[in-house]
Amino acid sequence: MIAITIVYLYVTISKNQTPAASGFFGHSLGIAGFLLMLMTETLYSIRKRMRTARWGRMSIWLQFHIFTGLVGPYMVLLHSSWKFNGLAGIVMLLTVLIVISGFIGRYIYTSIPRTIDGVEIEAGELEQGIAALEAEINSQQSKPEEKNTSKQLQRLLNRRKRIQRQISSLSFSRRMMALWHTVHIPVGLALFSAAFIHILAA
Repeated sequence: MIAITIVYLYVTISKNQTPAASGFFGHSLGIAGFLLMLMTETLYSIRKRMRTARWGRMSIWLQFHIFTGLVGPYMVLLHSSWKFNGLAGIVMLLTVLIVISGFIGRYIYTSIPRTIDGVEIEAGELEQGIAALEAEINSQQSKPEEKNTSKQLQRLLNRRKRIQRQISSLSFSRRMMALWHTVHIPVGLALFSAAFIHILAA
């Protein structure tokens, strides 16, 4: 985004005016930004639904999703030439809403415990983890004479506390994620419907 801003400022200063949305540079920003937004909307969702696929870890796909979901809208904002009237203004408003919604969704998503491949961990699995930690804690407490036992014990206690917190918030986080989907998906569909109409009109 910093690199894009530097190029945008260079073009603005060299031409002594804001790049027009209909100009070559403005159009290039709009096309590239829209393609990134389209990738944001489709690629991560496809990877998430294909449980058997092994095209990289879900955490990496989430990072890519966030990257395209920020850079794409930023390029579309620059493409607008700071004019927000008519259909283009509606597209920009929906874009801002979807980005804000994406930030909220990212924090709800990460509050739900998952495996390294992004699969949700069930409460039963977390409770099994608690039981295993309890056994390890009891084992550490029976060996107070060993070096670094107190540090290991504290680390285990902190981990147990974190898992207990995850269990207590799991149900709430899932309800919030379901509610977030009921808002985020319709806004995304409205955005891309308006964007395709704008592209055809342009």
